[in-house]
Amino acid sequence: MNWAFLQGLLSGVNKYSTAFGRVWLSIVFLFRVMVFVVAAEKVWGDEQKDFKCNTAQPGCHNVCYDHFFPVSHVRLWALQLIFVTCPSLLVVMHVTYREEREKKNKAKHGENCRRLYANPGKKRGGLWWTYVLTLVFKIGVDTVFVYLIYYMYEGYDFPSLVKCVEAPCPNTVDCYIARPTEKRIFTLFMVVTSMVCILLSIFEIVYLVGKKCREGVVKLHQQHRSHQSQQARDLGSSLAGGKSGNLVEANTLRLVEKVLPGWRGCNVSHQGYRFCSFFKG
Repeated sequence: MNWAFLQGLLSGVNKYSTAFGRVWLSIVFLFRVMVFVVAAEKVWGDEQKDFKCNTAQPGCHNVCYDHFFPVSHVRLWALQLIFVTCPSLLVVMHVTYREEREKKNKAKHGENCRRLYANPGKKRGGLWWTYVLTLVFKIGVDTVFVYLIYYMYEGYDFPSLVKCVEAPCPNTVDCYIARPTEKRIFTLFMVVTSMVCILLSIFEIVYLVGKKCREGVVKLHQQHRSHQSQQARDLGSSLAGGKSGNLVEANTLRLVEKVLPGWRGCNVSHQGYRFCSFFKG
């Protein structure tokens, strides 16, 4: 099977990933895809041919093999790797969509127009949600396939001898699995690497959500400080205006005293009206 298209796909996604995402890509390539292509396919080979049963009953061999190996490990891992890696294509497609929108915007409004995205590859807005959803999908796929292997093969062990009682076998038949130890090692290796990838994806989601929350808290704190600064400026302006008004009123009163020698003063009523009185000199 040719996995070259996955290399090109994931290499394009690598520049949009976090540190956890880059480690995840390295594990997928080095410890899953490479091991699968180089070793796992050869270890299993024609496993039905190597599955031996001590009976010549027609059909018994095929029935027993189908009972113990309902789905080939190799084909199951191939599906798992395809489903795990292909969601990364959504991130590349989303970034490409942003870049195309940016090009159309520049072509329509000119090179000096306001940009739609400061950085099309930066995980903000819809791209952030696309990236997080792909991580959730990867976790779900790996979890489902790890469980399927455990459920269909009743664990991750490969015994050397299995006993088959399926029809049309005449009685309990002993069947032998070829290279059980080697298959057990590779199965455990693939399961462990899948679990590591699940943990890395969980850490990446926690990192992205934590970073998003921290940016939100910082933004709210900045808005609060800006609001307090605006209130302080408004209060200062009000105080400055009040002082200048009092100064004008005092100067006016002194001028009235000079012009009207009999002026005694003014009082303000409850309704806000000012009453002034005079006396005869």
